[in-house]
Amino acid sequence: MTDPSSLAGRLAVVTGASRGIGRAIALQLAAAGAAVVVHYRRAEAEARAVIDAIGAQGGIALGFAADLQDRGAVRDFYPRLDAELQDRFGDTGFDILVNNAGIGGGRLRIGEVSEAAFDQVLDVNLRAPFFLIQGAIPRLRAHGRIINISSMGTRAAFPEMASYAPAKAGLEALTRLLAVELGPRGITVNAVLPGATATDMNAAARDPARSRVVAQGIALGRVGQPEDIAGVVAFLASGQGRWVTGQSIEASGGQRL
Repeated sequence: MTDPSSLAGRLAVVTGASRGIGRAIALQLAAAGAAVVVHYRRAEAEARAVIDAIGAQGGIALGFAADLQDRGAVRDFYPRLDAELQDRFGDTGFDILVNNAGIGGGRLRIGEVSEAAFDQVLDVNLRAPFFLIQGAIPRLRAHGRIINISSMGTRAAFPEMASYAPAKAGLEALTRLLAVELGPRGITVNAVLPGATATDMNAAARDPARSRVVAQGIALGRVGQPEDIAGVVAFLASGQGRWVTGQSIEASGGQRL
């Protein structure tokens, strides 16, 4: 019997995969058998470490650099990636797109957000995923997966996320409408909403003393780790997640219930 959790024979593109949640997702998908495109902005050494870790476990991965803050780089993303995939795999198609790359916007309240800062947050957290999905649609194989990494900040009120939370809310709206549009091809589209997770973007969750304070508002009594989020993504990417689409799935350990 085929293992429904296996991703053998699948190819995944994971943005922002050199560290944090993206790194954990790339490693988890590779452990399940997928070949992985490890996208990064500038952290080439960190991306190489992810690729080497996948290779050490017998997996296949390749690095791909693109600055998603640069609109020209987003436009050039697939022409460049097509060439890489054709050279490596003899095909430009893939099966899984994980839109993980994002920026936090400096934890600013609405009165502190400049127009330039607002544009930057929307460019990376909403505009780039929008156009990466647009370009992915003709390249995604039947029964493929699109998984967007959002934030529980779209559900609970964090005033210091004045630009970040609206951008992620837009990504969730896109998730729902695409689930309907792509459903006839068997492609599922879902969003995963991390809570406080110990990554570079969340200093409080990484700091031992501050994380204990944050954990007091989490039902499971601790902050999240990148692997906690990666496990949910791997489920949605696999055959086990075939009947889940158009959903915003919170992975927060029960934060602010």
